[in-house]
Order: sequence, then structure tokens, then C-alpha cells
Amino acid sequence: MFLKIIQFYIRKMNRREVIKNVALMLGGAFSAPTLMAMDNWESATNSNINGAVFSLTDSQQKIVAEIAELIIPKTDTVGAKDVGVPAFIEMMLKDCYKEPEHQSFLEGLASMEKVKFLELNTDERRGVLKLLEQETKKVTGKTTPFWRLIKELTLLGYFTSEAGLKASFEYVQIPGKLELIKLKPNQKAYAY
Repeated sequence: MFLKIIQFYIRKMNRREVIKNVALMLGGAFSAPTLMAMDNWESATNSNINGAVFSLTDSQQKIVAEIAELIIPKTDTVGAKDVGVPAFIEMMLKDCYKEPEHQSFLEGLASMEKVKFLELNTDERRGVLKLLEQETKKVTGKTTPFWRLIKELTLLGYFTSEAGLKASFEYVQIPGKLELIKLKPNQKAYAY
């Protein structure tokens, strides 16, 4: 039923509205700043909602792209880079988040630059991200840590893209009658 609702929204609304409503339906799956950012999105204009300028350097954009691809790698399905997740992350941060999250994100990227993340091999990169995830679990406070922001935005960007949705679910545009079916081993769930 949830996927049927998503399909309805995708057909009837623009992408920003879909993302906002999917995030609200998922409730606790996203941090409070992400949900607030979705709420603020409606009132945002082309400039940032709080007037701050947020942009990433070329190096930072590459780091974001590589981290997103490690979170959702290209396999026999499209990966995060293939569906434009890195640009989505930057756009979301610029359009929807406020200064505390900007600062947290930039500090996280600075730490990735400090460990020369782009020069590491894939296994070393995974190790850095696992360590970062463990450290994030210890963090308390009002600001969402870098790892949580990039992970949430990667998942949100991927699963609200058409290619990401189709890669993860069996898409049936006109499913016929709605009935429970038993999935075969390794069969994708259906998205109506």
C-alpha cells in the first residue's frame, strides 16, 4: 500500500512535493533536521531559506560522490552517482538546511579531506566510513552529524529517483487487482 501511495504522488506531484511527503510518511526514518528541511522547502525560493550561501568545492563534490557511491554502489543496478545523488545532496543542503547542518556537513568534509579520502583505495574508504559511523553513534546534540546527513540524503535522493525506485522494486504501472502474492527467492518487491 505504501508503494502505491508513492506511485500516486510521483504521478500527481512534482519531485520536491514527493520527497517531502515520502519523508513525512517514513516519520522516524529521518532526523528532525531533515524533516524540518522538508517542511521549509515549500517556502524556499531559489536562494537559501536563511540567506546563507552554501556551496561545495570540486574536491568536496568528489568526496560526496564517492561516499554516496559507497553507500549505494553500482552493481547490476544503478548506483548513487548514476541517478544524480551527489547533486541532489548539495541542492538539498543549499535549499533546505540551515547553518548548523551546513557547518556540520562542511566539518565532516574537512575531516575527509584531512585523511585524503580520495587517495584511499575502496577498502580503506569503507574503513574510514565505518569508523565515522561508529563515532556518529556517540555524538549527542542538536546538530545532525555529517555521517547521518550524507547517509539520509543519499538514501532519500536514490529512492525518490525514478531509476532508483525501478532498480529496487518491480514496477507495475497498471497492476490489475491488488492481491497478496508470494515472492520467489531474490525477486524484487512490487511498486504500484
